[in-house]
Amino acid sequence: MQEAAFAATGLSGWAYQRLPVPPHLFAETVRALPQSGFVGANVTIPHKEAALALATDATDTARQIGAANTLTFIDGRIAADNTDAPGLLAALRGPPPRTALVLGAGGSARAAVWALTQAGTDVAIHNRTPERAVALAHELGARATETQEPADLLVNCTAVGLEDPDASPVDRIAWPVVVDLVYGDRETALIRAARDAGAATVDGLEILVRQGALSFSRWTGAPAPLDVMRAAARAA
Repeated sequence: MQEAAFAATGLSGWAYQRLPVPPHLFAETVRALPQSGFVGANVTIPHKEAALALATDATDTARQIGAANTLTFIDGRIAADNTDAPGLLAALRGPPPRTALVLGAGGSARAAVWALTQAGTDVAIHNRTPERAVALAHELGARATETQEPADLLVNCTAVGLEDPDASPVDRIAWPVVVDLVYGDRETALIRAARDAGAATVDGLEILVRQGALSFSRWTGAPAPLDVMRAAARAA
């Protein structure tokens, strides 16, 4: 996706590289990246909160969310941003929902809860560890729930479906709009069930494209070729 964007905008000297990093080597690896020619990095599960803690500078969005997914290296500084939150709202393509249920309490959930509450949505958080849901709700102005209650929107921020696309975090579809942040080489069980139930769906690849486009612009200073990035992600 990013390679296609570089090519489409004439950035021939740019490349995007995948770097699997265990948590205990995260800080050491990130600090070494600028010396290796990197201008930035995306971070994903489980590094988003660690990325913010490591940064020397951060946007208000990243600080308020408490997690970062985009790092930019500038003059010896590590600047942190969170493009998950605006990426989610952009992918919804419409007015914010009145109510939402967010599954999970990790870095992606923090971004989703923050984005939706900032947009005026009444957000409930459900997590397999209730204490984490309560803490996140208290911090970001949402509320915790012990049930997968109905709402206008469901956002899956758990890792269910990541390793096994046939696994679903819910037993039945009770939401008219379903967003699944999980993406892979085939459709997740959650998105498939939601579509079969007649719900509107936004899959993880669309969220990936939206947040990736914002990261691209932050690193390069150029407008992101959204259609090119979407086509590359879908083709892969």
